[in-house]
Amino acid sequence: MFLAMATLNDDGVQALLRAPNCAVISTHNADGSILSTVVWISLEDGELAVNSAEGRRWPTNLERDPHITALVYPDGNPYEYVEIEGTATGSHTDADAHIDRLAKKYTGEDTFASRPGDVRVKYVIAPTRVRYDKQ
Repeated sequence: MFLAMATLNDDGVQALLRAPNCAVISTHNADGSILSTVVWISLEDGELAVNSAEGRRWPTNLERDPHITALVYPDGNPYEYVEIEGTATGSHTDADAHIDRLAKKYTGEDTFASRPGDVRVKYVIAPTRVRYDKQ
């Protein structure tokens, strides 16, 4: 089943994003090349978000250029996936609680052990294109 124009509300998309499937996000480096990174991702109350710490490379890329692509597929089946293109907006609001919720989803732990001095940032992704495919 290929849905060229899916939404975050489609059942297959929701299933992929609610399960503890990692996302591969791609951002633009300053030289125009692409940086791809594996991250945890959440869909809560219709809001798609990722989390990092200030000073890391991909958050620095997003501060300069907010365009982002996220690709999510279940472990063991790369032929079912959702690809989300959009723009990301970073905020410290809810960032620490968000990383703790992600830790619970992905590891079962109640809290995330941030490195000393880390300042967490939650990036909410506003989708401009959602594509879902299941083979």
